[in-house]
Amino acid sequence: MVQLAIATGVTALVTGLFLAPLSVELDNQAMHRALAIAQTTAAEPRLDNALENSRPTRHGPVQRAAERIRNATGAEYVVVMNRHGVRWSHTDPNEIGRRVSTDPSLALAGHEVMEIDDGTLGRSARGKVPLRNDGREIIGAVSVGIAYESVHERLLSTVPQLLAYAGGALAAGALAAYLVARRLQRRTHDLAFSDISALLSEREAMLHGIREGFLALDKNGRIRLMNDEAQRLLGLPPEVTGNMVDAALPAGRTADVLAGRVSGADLLTVSGQRVLVVNRMPTDDGGAVVTLRDRTELERLGRELDGTRGLIDALRAQDHEHANQLHTLLGLLELGLHEEASSFITQAVGVHRATAEQVTERIHDPLVASLLVGKATMATERGVSLTLASDTHLPDHLVDPHSLVTVLGNLVDNALDATATVPDAQLEVQVHADGRTAVVRVSDNGPGVPAAHRASVFTEGWTTKEPPPHGQRGIGLALVRRLAERYGGTTIVGDRPGGGAVFTVTLPDALSDELSEECSTPPRQAAATNLPWNDGTITGTFPDEATGAHQ
Repeated sequence: MVQLAIATGVTALVTGLFLAPLSVELDNQAMHRALAIAQTTAAEPRLDNALENSRPTRHGPVQRAAERIRNATGAEYVVVMNRHGVRWSHTDPNEIGRRVSTDPSLALAGHEVMEIDDGTLGRSARGKVPLRNDGREIIGAVSVGIAYESVHERLLSTVPQLLAYAGGALAAGALAAYLVARRLQRRTHDLAFSDISALLSEREAMLHGIREGFLALDKNGRIRLMNDEAQRLLGLPPEVTGNMVDAALPAGRTADVLAGRVSGADLLTVSGQRVLVVNRMPTDDGGAVVTLRDRTELERLGRELDGTRGLIDALRAQDHEHANQLHTLLGLLELGLHEEASSFITQAVGVHRATAEQVTERIHDPLVASLLVGKATMATERGVSLTLASDTHLPDHLVDPHSLVTVLGNLVDNALDATATVPDAQLEVQVHADGRTAVVRVSDNGPGVPAAHRASVFTEGWTTKEPPPHGQRGIGLALVRRLAERYGGTTIVGDRPGGGAVFTVTLPDALSDELSEECSTPPRQAAATNLPWNDGTITGTFPDEATGAHQ
């Protein structure tokens, strides 16, 4: 109905706008016609002689010539006058010999005149021209009138035809409006404008209120819509709406998954330091809807669960070992071998304390040292020999210790998994500072990484292992690479002499300029104090500095 009302209003407006200039055009045509008849009458042969040599009578030669022209042209009147404005001819013979009712001065002055004016015969369209003799002197004027009622009748006669055209246009517009309305109803599922507005408001509230990231892409891969959570997870500003996915995101797996170049359900990807689960659903118009879920916390909890299980198994093994030691100590005491019991206690405690001190002497940062203590315990339980390289040394002025802990922890976990089925498994950790750059190197004697896969080993989701119960693999090394890239560093994997793999990660500007050695507390004591074990106990195998043997 709204479209029909608009079409009707536009049709009426166009009709009115057409009629207004049409009326003016008809007036102009009538005045030009009157002027042309006047010019033709003034050019009539011997009319000038008849005007000068006759009297103004109803049967005079001028009256006869004027009436002949009037009848031939259909003009309302043809008036011939002398220089004083006295009529020599007129439609009404009684007006012959009288002065004209309108001012003839312009025509008698030599000008041609077109006008619409009122006279003795009513309103008419007039044309006036001067009448000249053979010597080109003005001896009078000719005035011709076209009845204005005929002009008005012509205008009115065009109205029905114009209305017919307007009606046809209106009918076509009404049909088009009906077809468009039906199409809109199908496209909008018969929803009213108020319903559409309400749905739009609800959609905006829902999209920006849900905790999942949401992106809508068109058929060309441009971002049509993006909610607040998607901006946060991908680190994108609102201005990227309307851009291509490849232009908004750096090259990598995340851009490939969002653009549809990688297919599948619940695809894992890493954006910054976040682990995301991505699902992409195509739409009917060729675009797609993408949902993002933040799996970072779940992945961290899963890794903590794996670590906790390893620690529990290690503590269970230590408990069994301590029980054996207590039984041995009890037997020595019952046999009265007090000196042997004292020596046994001193040796057992001294070994654990000495091995813990070896870590804290080289690793001054308490978080990194604690990590190595825990990983060594897990390695012992798994039957893996975890050693520190002889040139390991790390000050305790790290800019971001948590990042180094993440890098080192993931590399060690990866090495432990790689050597799980290897007899006489060995794992070596090297951490040292080169100026302000931290270098982490973890090597193992596992199966190694084939040269063909070294470019993919740091890609999100890439793995050759079975996924754990809590989730999927292929995340740890991807996080290592992202952290290294954030520092402007590198991640390299190579071969270990004798077989295995060596992972090397460099983190530029990972250390500050402040030296912890200037503190009053010695580094060894400060690091050992912050360890989560009160007695500094550590289980694992580390090289003895004096003999070189493993303890």
